[in-house]
Amino acid sequence: MRLRAGSAVRLVVWTAVLAAAAMAAGALIKGPLGGYYFRLLILSGIAVVAAVSLNIINGFSGQFSLGHAGFMLVGAYASAGITLFAHHSINRAFDAVGLPAGARTPVEFAIAMIAAAAAAGAVGLVVGLPSLRLRGDYLAIATLGFGEGIRSIFVTVDALGGASGLHDIPEYTTLTWVVLAAIGVVMMSRNLALSTHGRALFAIREDETAAQAVGINTFKYKVLAFVIAAAWAGIAGALLAHSDKNIDPRSYSFMKSIEIVVMVVLGGMGSVTGAVIAAIGLTWLPELLRAAAVYRMVFYSALLIVMMIVRRQGLFGRAELSIRWMAETLRRMTSRALGERR
Repeated sequence: MRLRAGSAVRLVVWTAVLAAAAMAAGALIKGPLGGYYFRLLILSGIAVVAAVSLNIINGFSGQFSLGHAGFMLVGAYASAGITLFAHHSINRAFDAVGLPAGARTPVEFAIAMIAAAAAAGAVGLVVGLPSLRLRGDYLAIATLGFGEGIRSIFVTVDALGGASGLHDIPEYTTLTWVVLAAIGVVMMSRNLALSTHGRALFAIREDETAAQAVGINTFKYKVLAFVIAAAWAGIAGALLAHSDKNIDPRSYSFMKSIEIVVMVVLGGMGSVTGAVIAAIGLTWLPELLRAAAVYRMVFYSALLIVMMIVRRQGLFGRAELSIRWMAETLRRMTSRALGERR
């Protein structure tokens, strides 16, 4: 997963270009879309970060985790701890180094997201070390118990706001941050999939016993996938907390984890492209069905059921959408059309 100097430079340049494009797009479309649909756009990006990160566990390594909402909750509280309680200390440090006023909010939020990723990744390591010795349904139950347990801890600790959570969190989440996070998790997932570490995870997914027999340290790689996914889930939680401007622990129940699992399964277990498209689609679909009034969730559920019957492997299976694939598909379609004309 190492980058050469030239690749690193290109990555920085493209990231800067995409960030500028996201800022311009956010300024242009917020007015025409309105606040409600612009918020849906933000939520779509956050869903992409959550779904693609869970895909590393459920899709790449073949494990089954139901505790992703717990990692998001850890990230939400960790980031809010920075922007709420350490805000004045951070600003004093900015004064000491002479940081311009315009750069303070982005830097502070970047620090908060790093803290969210570190906290969620550390919790992922603590949970993963004992849990990942389990397999299948036992692992799913263990991670489900973790997610509910961590939520219960936050609900009962009065210093963290108790059942009412935290309020008055600054609204630092913008379309630019969401786009950068989504691009980051997608690029990281694709680089991981194409690396030797990714091949090891795929081998574990296909047959863990066989992978162990050829010398792959299955436990190490499963823990690695768990920690990486948890860290990105923490970033998703930080983005959500600073978009909602509050943290309600009840919103991070096991149903939130199920919602993210559905995105991964619907898109195709192991497909980054599928996770992205399913996350966006399932965020917008309930709103597009709002015309059906009280029956909209019935239609929503029916569509999911039909999809799983018609295409059990998900939208993309394990395939990925790429420029090369699109070019090859276009070439075949063109060749076929020309052949029919002749």
